[in-house]
Amino acid sequence: MFKSTLRSLPVVAALCFLAACGYTPTKPGSTAKDPQSAYKEGKDLLDNGSYDSAITAYEQLEARFPYGNYAQQAQIDTIYAHYKLGEMESVVTSADRFIRMHPNHPAVDYAYYLKGLAYENAKTDEWLPFLPRQPLSERDARGAQNAFDTFRQIVTRFPDSRYAEDARNRMHELVEALATHELNAARYYLQRRAPLAAVNRAQYIVSHYGESSAVEEALGLMMQGYKAMQMDSLAADAERVLRQNYPASRFLSASAR
Repeated sequence: MFKSTLRSLPVVAALCFLAACGYTPTKPGSTAKDPQSAYKEGKDLLDNGSYDSAITAYEQLEARFPYGNYAQQAQIDTIYAHYKLGEMESVVTSADRFIRMHPNHPAVDYAYYLKGLAYENAKTDEWLPFLPRQPLSERDARGAQNAFDTFRQIVTRFPDSRYAEDARNRMHELVEALATHELNAARYYLQRRAPLAAVNRAQYIVSHYGESSAVEEALGLMMQGYKAMQMDSLAADAERVLRQNYPASRFLSASAR
């Protein structure tokens, strides 16, 4: 029995050595002998909705075969997998990496598109995933602005892209959301008897979102704000512009129509 124990010691020592060296078994997806096979493994996982496993497979592909078309396609698919998982920050990070590494890639417009979607769909309360996503106009305006800027790059840099039309439509929606965000702030300030702050927000709408549906009310708030500050001349100017552009506006007093 003593000799048997002695014979088992080398095995135990070997196991301890492997553990001390941080040995980890080969992960699934890392046995492919060529980049095409490695990419197929990741793509199959992606198509089956196993997004976490697909990301792992693509990361292994890049580590083993860092150059060539398959590695580049794996990077694109990784962006998409993060998007499907709702990991919007990772989408932006992965997209920025791809854009930086491959600015002339035929699919770089798709990287921009996914990045814009990530900004547009990001939640400000990621730590409470069970809550419904807030309307764009009620979220932090930085996300909507970043989304708008990203979609604008598609429209200006890739006007013939298959994503250009949808990017334009989303830009229009984002402008409305950004203008409404400013409008909500202007209303709040006017209710709080801070007319100067309200006027500043309303002016910003007229200057930056002149094609949005919020302009009519912005002019009305400017008129009210100036009147509250007893700046009658500026109030009259705001009323004149309002009347010229929206003659039937509800913000014009009955006596002024």
